[in-house]
Amino acid sequence: MTRITGMNSPISKNGVVLITGASSGLGEEMARQFAALGYDLALCARRTDRLDALADEIRLSTGRRVETAALDVTDSVAVASVFHEFAQRYGTIDRVVVNAGIGKGAPLGTGRADANLATAMTNFVGALAQTEAALEIFRRQGRGHLVLISSMSALRGMRRSMTTYAAAKAGLASLAEGLRSENIKGLDVSVIHPGYIRSEMNAHVEQKTRFMVDTETGVRAMVEAIERRRAKAYVPAWPWVPIGIAMKVLPLRIVRRLT
Repeated sequence: MTRITGMNSPISKNGVVLITGASSGLGEEMARQFAALGYDLALCARRTDRLDALADEIRLSTGRRVETAALDVTDSVAVASVFHEFAQRYGTIDRVVVNAGIGKGAPLGTGRADANLATAMTNFVGALAQTEAALEIFRRQGRGHLVLISSMSALRGMRRSMTTYAAAKAGLASLAEGLRSENIKGLDVSVIHPGYIRSEMNAHVEQKTRFMVDTETGVRAMVEAIERRRAKAYVPAWPWVPIGIAMKVLPLRIVRRLT
């Protein structure tokens, strides 16, 4: 059963942002930064204890309205139900940030098909369900901003434990391009390609990884690109814009050394 909590109060003139995977990492920090910009929030994640604590923090610090819902994005029926319930409670959803994801993975054929299937189901199939639900709302409203959180790894095929993750994130970029090609009236579509941003997902990664930035700094670059409604953004711009250009043209043997 869907569980949605929040406060019924007038919505912000800036609008309502729905963020999935908002209980930790990039989603959690995006919620803080969008609230600071004056948006009301519709937040969902599997871990409702952390989600509700975040909602209380944001209400206290910004005075913004925050609604929360328990959601597993691999449950497509639940995704549609939660998104439409948020839209009903607020009367509108202005932006949907498809952010929920996992970082599992293993080299293909090494006995960990479960990890790769879980990654594909969450990061692509779950994102597709979110996109379906968001577009139903946006088509009905005649407007909306869809934001798909991809990755720099989506630009080329990745090796070993990153293979499935990169393929799923590349799928998001293709979804975004397809929707832009459809030229739906009133719809803006952004795909964001974060570089190395410290988060719960990569907490196990060596602290001195080249080009790694802290969560607040990295998310600020993401939010700025989203606010500008960029069709595509590599963030933070330095060094990921030049790296992104290089990754598209360099031979695979050289790309391997960058990842």
